[in-house]
Amino acid sequence: MENEILKKFGDKVRHYRNLLGLSQEKFAEKANVHRTYIGTVERGETNITLVNVYRLAEALEVSVSKLLEE
Repeated sequence: MENEILKKFGDKVRHYRNLLGLSQEKFAEKANVHRTYIGTVERGETNITLVNVYRLAEALEVSVSKLLEE
């Protein structure tokens, strides 16, 4: 179940990043995280912290609830 949740979250992050036309590298810069971290999040390979959820949401210009809704 945990992997499913992380994968769904990563898919949403990728979706919103693509809507903005951002590469993973540019998105990482905007969110102030490492480029490789974005890849692990989008593939559902990392259990992201709440602080980083907020960083990513802000960089994607969406609310946290948009990233967390099913």
